[in-house]
Amino acid sequence: MKLRQRQWRENLTGYLFILPQFLLFLLFIVYPILEGIRLSLYRVDYQNETFVGLDNYVMLFQDPVFYKSIFNTVIFVVFIVILTVGFSLFVASSVFDKNAKYVSFIRGSYYIPVMVSMVVMSMVWSFLLNPANGLISYFAREMEFSTVNLLGNKTTVLPVIIFVTFATNVGQAIILYIAAMIGVPKDLFEAAEVDGASRLDVIFKILIPLVKPTTIYILIINIIAVLKIFVVIQLLTGGGPNNASVTMMYYLYNNAFKYNQIGVASAVGVIMFIITLLLSVPQLRAMFKDK
Repeated sequence: MKLRQRQWRENLTGYLFILPQFLLFLLFIVYPILEGIRLSLYRVDYQNETFVGLDNYVMLFQDPVFYKSIFNTVIFVVFIVILTVGFSLFVASSVFDKNAKYVSFIRGSYYIPVMVSMVVMSMVWSFLLNPANGLISYFAREMEFSTVNLLGNKTTVLPVIIFVTFATNVGQAIILYIAAMIGVPKDLFEAAEVDGASRLDVIFKILIPLVKPTTIYILIINIIAVLKIFVVIQLLTGGGPNNASVTMMYYLYNNAFKYNQIGVASAVGVIMFIITLLLSVPQLRAMFKDK
């Protein structure tokens, strides 16, 4: 009996410790999700709410701009995630076993853009890419090349945004990969060296398989981050030219704050939530299955 009472008290103490965090989770995560789902079924006009069922979703799928936003978002997710994982794996596997001071310098160099606000980085790139007085245009004129408006061209605007977002956020993935690779047991490298394994063999047969949980984590956080991409679009292109760079998050923003279509914006948020789940759950299942 005393043992049961002690176990009950210990369990109660644990629940009390997590209660504040659980309440915050319900208030700031669960409630907004449920409220967004509810609002997606209503037409909201200032203080009035009218139940319209799935009309907001029907309206979305009749709008060609919404399809364009989905296409652009998928392009951003695929290319930014592939570039981030590939480049960070390359950098981390190249330097993780080098001198500690050199590794620290590499980590710091790549992580500096991550510490800077995305707003500041977008403003810097906006200045560099400005076709009238930007630094890139200036050097192009000095070398007698024709000035190209990279952000005003439908062909080049997506690659430029992909590069800017990738260059700004890749430092975090490099930090995580280097930390994971430093934690790999040294015995495995010594055994591989005795067996005559090359550097590529070590990378592809030891390092990459052993840092798979880190890869899955990086994939998930980057997919979520790119799905929410907004600041770069807002400050560099405003969704232009002619909706060529509009994303789902920017489309949501326009409907919520420019057109006052709260119900339609909530429907976009619900669709983004479902897409995030569909992309993340298989990766989480793979990670837990390995464990």
